[in-house]
Amino acid sequence: MDEARAREVLAAAGVLPGPASEARLLALGENAVFAAGDLAVKVGRDAELLGRARRELAVALWLEEAGVPAVRAAEATALFVDGHPVTVWRRLPEPVRPTEPRDVAALLRLVHELALPSSFELPPRELLGGVERWLRLAGDVIDPADAAYLRERRDGFASAAAALTPHLTPGPIHGDALPRNVHVGPDGPVLIDLETFSADLREHDLVVMALSRDRYGLPAEAYDAFTATYGWDVREWDGCAVLRGARETASCAWVAQHAPSNPKALAEFERRVASLRDEDPEVRWYPF
Repeated sequence: MDEARAREVLAAAGVLPGPASEARLLALGENAVFAAGDLAVKVGRDAELLGRARRELAVALWLEEAGVPAVRAAEATALFVDGHPVTVWRRLPEPVRPTEPRDVAALLRLVHELALPSSFELPPRELLGGVERWLRLAGDVIDPADAAYLRERRDGFASAAAALTPHLTPGPIHGDALPRNVHVGPDGPVLIDLETFSADLREHDLVVMALSRDRYGLPAEAYDAFTATYGWDVREWDGCAVLRGARETASCAWVAQHAPSNPKALAEFERRVASLRDEDPEVRWYPF
């Protein structure tokens, strides 16, 4: 799904007060996110994301009732338009400053204190569940040997992760706890992109930032502020390498879906695969 297709779906949904052509594109990944007036609209890449979109709306209501700062839904029901899920949200005010890792840690502490919701079920964190779909979307643009290599890694890390003994008590997690998924507005930090909320090892949320330190250039002092705010460093846990490897595998495959329409995505995918094959944990990866 490119921007043009997403705008077609947005127009067909009829959820904006003005023309879809005038909506501002905020992001284009698993979802295209548009903003217009006091609304933000997410258009899912394909029909497979409908269930996840419905669950994201349920999560938003649950977090609101629990008092956790998070994005709020403007419509309680997900639409299904021309094969794409569409959800409508209250637009957040402009950020007052960039998000820092410590902001993420503070919100994770709140989420990790929650009991499981009683009105709906959170699934396990299917960190590797999207690998097959992302590789399929990449098609023959990527080397078949690279796709086969990632599938093999996926299977190996899935088995290893299932055998882990956690340090923290399992429960609700965000699932993709990156600074880009926290918005710092006038009232403070709030969680956004709730679609990966799960019931699983809390360590999943903490490995994200450890990997950012090692792969994406997060300064050591910013990582230290994250662990100090949360109260624990996941790198002290002997299962950290397994969850890190699983996330690296998923992150590599995620980029692949963009390769057919973006040469920069293909170059980044090939960089990531090569570093995994070479077992080099310090090769710099770039956000995409």
